[in-house]
Amino acid sequence: MQPKVIQNQAEYEAALAHLESLMDAAPGSQQERELELFALLVETFEKEHFPIPLPDPIAAITFRMQQQGLTRKDMRRYLGSQSKVSEVLSGKRPLSLAMVRKLHNELGIPAEVLLQESGRSLPGAACRWQDFPFQEMFHQGYFPAFRGSLAQAKEQAEELLGGLLAPFAGQPPQLLYCKHADQPINASALLAWQARVLALVEGEQLPAFERQSLDDDLLEKLVHLSYYDSGPQLVREHLNKKGIHFIIHPHLPRTYLDGAAFLTRSSRPVIGLTLRHDRLDHFWFTLMHELAHVYLHLRDTQIAFFDETIHNGAAEQDQREREANTFARNALVPPVYWQTHCQPNLDTFSKAQIVYHAGQLEISPAILAGRLRWETRNYSKYGELVGHHQVREQFSEYQVKRDQS
Repeated sequence: MQPKVIQNQAEYEAALAHLESLMDAAPGSQQERELELFALLVETFEKEHFPIPLPDPIAAITFRMQQQGLTRKDMRRYLGSQSKVSEVLSGKRPLSLAMVRKLHNELGIPAEVLLQESGRSLPGAACRWQDFPFQEMFHQGYFPAFRGSLAQAKEQAEELLGGLLAPFAGQPPQLLYCKHADQPINASALLAWQARVLALVEGEQLPAFERQSLDDDLLEKLVHLSYYDSGPQLVREHLNKKGIHFIIHPHLPRTYLDGAAFLTRSSRPVIGLTLRHDRLDHFWFTLMHELAHVYLHLRDTQIAFFDETIHNGAAEQDQREREANTFARNALVPPVYWQTHCQPNLDTFSKAQIVYHAGQLEISPAILAGRLRWETRNYSKYGELVGHHQVREQFSEYQVKRDQS
């Protein structure tokens, strides 16, 4: 029989029979060399078609306990509470990655046995779920496929966070964060927020994005939407038609986040707003600020702009933020109109004048009122015109959150 790669069951059986006929080959003979070759061919076929199953992970743990004289009480070090030990060893609770990591690193049980996947090794350093606002993320639905309680989610935190952050493929983007608050931010929370937004827009089918489509005509149409009570709701449709994802998603604790702009893995722009400040003037300024980043600065999928857009001048130290602020102000109120009709009367503008000039420009009075408040640094003025509590009510994302609370 001529040696060749075994392709099917019939050839395998023939090779076995031939192998058996060579068992009495004399040492050093041609038949012995043929025996070795056929043994290798048979072994290769068997490995592919008759793989040996991995040992049961619970059996492996029990065996190691017997080897090292470990009691169930000792296993709390690796599995958690006594109840978890009992549930794991009885097969009622699956092993979490955190458990697998300890059992592998400290007891030397092969990872592929514990994970029940041949050749599989443990992922890199575990995510510290304590670095994330995990409870808020859980309640906001960051793990939609998970059906257990918060306590159970924490036990599976490494797996859940690994799935959430999978779109970054181990290379999280550079976070370009413009903030005014003095409090330290939680960078892990910002990353989680971005990952969730990317997951939410993943299934959207939009036309191709062309940067030149962000022209004066589009900006003018968007700004004029503010003239209508339901204007914020119409923004998504206009941006989607230009190939830009637009999403409203609540902020996470210690992010101080108002808006963000970044690219998907397929280089399509995403604009996300949090509505952290539920005001019309703030909505329209933040929207235009993020559009500016898309138009002027966003070229790299490894860069993400995050902004706290409440004005106090701190962000103006960054050239890109100065450009985005100027872009937003000029888009909302044409510079010539502002210099001619508004600038000379900053301190004497009445509410009636704001409403009149907003009508002339066909924009929301909230935009003019907000601009005047910022220019004069007097935020006690025109409070009834800036549109308090008139944005979140227009978006289902906040209706769901309110219903859940």
